[in-house]
Amino acid sequence: MDFRATAPKVFKAVLALDGAARAGLDPVVLELVQIRTSQLNRCAYCIDYHTRDARAAGETEERLHQLTAWQDALLYTAAERAALALTEAVTLLPGGVPDDVYEAAAHHFGEEQLAQLIAVICTANVWNRMNVTTRKTPGTP
Repeated sequence: MDFRATAPKVFKAVLALDGAARAGLDPVVLELVQIRTSQLNRCAYCIDYHTRDARAAGETEERLHQLTAWQDALLYTAAERAALALTEAVTLLPGGVPDDVYEAAAHHFGEEQLAQLIAVICTANVWNRMNVTTRKTPGTP
């Protein structure tokens, strides 16, 4: 299914949410969060899309390759690690967001940036769920 053509109002609304969520966030953190969300949700389309954007923004291959094991990799800053931990907690929500994960993210991101980060994680999950459900894969429109 081509969601953009089939449900254009919904697609445009999610696109607007995506644009609003990105405001004020570090582009590197933004792409790492979107890639990690997409890895967890097994969204090949979004993994492909955001790794391309990350490379264009100057992200290294080494950091992209180690993102699936970020907890054990030494390549990420404390702020990036806090953002990635929050990403996993929000994406895998049935367990909730542990207080220490939220507090670590709040320590590294001001209240406004933290709100934007949460919005980006939620928006990435919306895109993933739309794309996985409709079988959108890299190379499809």
